[in-house]
Amino acid sequence: MSKTLYISDLDGTLLNKDAELSAYTKTALNRMIAGGLRFSAATARTLASAGKILDGVRWEIPLVLMNGVLVYDMERKRYLKIHTLPPETVAAVIETLKAFGVTGFMYELKDGALTTYYESLEQKPLRDFVDERVARYYKTFSQAAFSSVSPEPIIYFTLLDGHDRIKPVHDALAALPGTNLTMYKDIYSPDLWYLEMFSAKASKQSGVDFLRETYGFERVVGFGDNLNDLPMFAACDTKIAVANAAPQVKAAADFICGANDEDGVVRWLEGNA
Repeated sequence: MSKTLYISDLDGTLLNKDAELSAYTKTALNRMIAGGLRFSAATARTLASAGKILDGVRWEIPLVLMNGVLVYDMERKRYLKIHTLPPETVAAVIETLKAFGVTGFMYELKDGALTTYYESLEQKPLRDFVDERVARYYKTFSQAAFSSVSPEPIIYFTLLDGHDRIKPVHDALAALPGTNLTMYKDIYSPDLWYLEMFSAKASKQSGVDFLRETYGFERVVGFGDNLNDLPMFAACDTKIAVANAAPQVKAAADFICGANDEDGVVRWLEGNA
């Protein structure tokens, strides 16, 4: 068994501009995995969308989902790692969102089922987010006042808005104990930014560390493009940025491979793994 884990971000890295695995990438991955390549993905996406995007590839190594909040075994169809938020933290986040007059999405994981709540879709970015995921991935959403939902199984909050609107919210949430934040550009809508909040115990770094320790990998090689991939890089021995990556990610990388629309990750693997 190979002692090296190769792990890639999805959007902007392994996926093309249409948020899909190209036919070339899918075929190459299946061929290399069958030949012994130990490969996984670390993404901000949930299982609902990531699972459909990655269908058709045999994932022998579990996936790191929602920026490390979840680790999911695709073969056994079960979560291996779940990081929930303390109820008092959930209440504080909800109050902070109210204070700034913003809303977004709140995620609950209960009995293995993920529910995504929204309070309102009056803002176009939120409405577009829902419409795209319902149409492409058949994902379901539930409308509810966040404060009316039991806080115990809440794992995640997502905001999607312009930088100047959510940066003050980021700064306020950063003061809450026991939380982790990531803020990065939406690569599909450059005027929009994501702000995501979850347990301080979770990150792409913690997810990669979990895989390394659980499966005994001696070396980890990671591929990324966006700011939320920097924690993953911190867990990797070799860091590779795709050619379309953000400048900060390229600066942190050991190597630059081809762009996501050029099947850059798998072409690097074909020549180097």
